[in-house]
Amino acid sequence: MRVRTLGFLIIAGVASAPSAFAGEAPKALREELLRTTQALVDALPTGDRDVWEKSLTDDAVIIDEFGRIAHKADTVASIHAFPKGLSGSIELRDPHVQQYGDTAILQVEEYERETVFGQPLVVRYESLLTFVKQSGAWKLAGYEDVTLPTEPPKLTVTGLTLGDYQGSYRYAPDRIWTVSHEQGELHVLARPGAKPNLLQPIGKDIFMGSDDERNLFIFRRGADGKVNALIERRKFNDLRLDRTG
Repeated sequence: MRVRTLGFLIIAGVASAPSAFAGEAPKALREELLRTTQALVDALPTGDRDVWEKSLTDDAVIIDEFGRIAHKADTVASIHAFPKGLSGSIELRDPHVQQYGDTAILQVEEYERETVFGQPLVVRYESLLTFVKQSGAWKLAGYEDVTLPTEPPKLTVTGLTLGDYQGSYRYAPDRIWTVSHEQGELHVLARPGAKPNLLQPIGKDIFMGSDDERNLFIFRRGADGKVNALIERRKFNDLRLDRTG
């Protein structure tokens, strides 16, 4: 469903460089790498495998944002035109190119717009592409990207009683989080003096943090129906905090 069915990481040190420090790449090289990258992402919705076949080194290594590892053959084979009802495009923003001899690094934001059966979606990636010069041509040897957190749509969840969640939650003797509510908003404070994290409701007892990590906060209830614990789901792991008092 995504334009970036491949998300991508890459391997540094694919080629040796004559200098330990990078210099800003010449304008001509910068523009060439941007043209190549734009052609690669433009080929994803159309299923144009030839662009990827020509642009990747034979030993390219690609790891998407979910940790899936791909190489040239399986990457090219995975490219298919989008089915009817799905469309998308990627705009390259704020590019920076550094050159280490016959190796060049492109850092760029990939701003993706998708339409899924009429519903618009936006996903942003910060990407790092490693190019190496082979037989006079610049080839892509590595591709790394991470998804940038963006403001999610706000949901209206009825029947919430924010006072149910207010209190202190502990995960170690001297590690206590404070949950409070004010003017219809729920906040969690991890330590004195820290910036409160606004919790945005997703469903009953389930919230999403407004910080960069966008973790889930799940309040658990005991047999008496009262909140007795808080779960912070972070990077596919759960940190449990028991309610105190």
